[in-house]
Amino acid sequence: MAHQPLLDVEQILRDKAGRKANYVPRFIINYLRRIAHQDELNLFFQTIGDIQGVPWLDAAVNYVGVNIQTKGQENLPSPTDGKHYTFVSNHPLGGIDGISIGKILGHTYNGQIRYLVNDLLMNLKGLAPLCVGVNKFGSQGHDFAHKVNEAFQSQNHIIMFPADLCSRKQNGIIRDIPWKKTFIQKSIQTQRDIVPIHFQGQNSNFFYRLANISKALHIKFNIAMLYLADETFKNRGKTFTITFGKPIPYQTFNKTRTPQQWAQYVYDQVYALPQQYK
Repeated sequence: MAHQPLLDVEQILRDKAGRKANYVPRFIINYLRRIAHQDELNLFFQTIGDIQGVPWLDAAVNYVGVNIQTKGQENLPSPTDGKHYTFVSNHPLGGIDGISIGKILGHTYNGQIRYLVNDLLMNLKGLAPLCVGVNKFGSQGHDFAHKVNEAFQSQNHIIMFPADLCSRKQNGIIRDIPWKKTFIQKSIQTQRDIVPIHFQGQNSNFFYRLANISKALHIKFNIAMLYLADETFKNRGKTFTITFGKPIPYQTFNKTRTPQQWAQYVYDQVYALPQQYK
């Protein structure tokens, strides 16, 4: 049986940092391997072999061992209506939330889904066929715009987390930072209705403290992101709820508000969903 390429934290560091990686102390690399759960993830990759796409999502949810409940699933558009949609969700966990949402939508729409994601996730070869990777560290420029346009003009449904980061804790409340407006602009251009999704869950207090400290120190690199694999494994055995809202027609997003204001409108709709489906 063929095996997916294994996760190599040191190689990813070299790919991203170039020669600067030579100056990273060995104990730092070993620490990064540990918090990234490199050995545990590689055992998973070796176990599942060469499966890709939606079956990979199934295997990942099973391996992590979380339970998923859904509400409002009757709101999901019919897979036979001939239309393509933009699915947008809050991002409280930064890992298993995206995988779980993709698992449900992947089965509903026969694998015709694509995530717009941080290009680091392209290192997960089983997930990569479902992803459009966006470079968060280099110059995005023309390549970024081309990839986004290509994704929205495709026959696939698009899954986005418009905060681009997982949720943060501010004044005791766990919420996404303000959403970027790209999903509004591209959905209008390609006449895609938008389906709001709410994922109920949270990471550890350690994670939120680290994120807030990094922000206070004006550290540009997203240090908290390094701990997302660790946070994922902390969620083993937990039950999470995904709530699907009714599609919002793209014609809703007219000139009465700016794209950024419409992004905030959908954001508010997402956070109102749990109250509607108590």
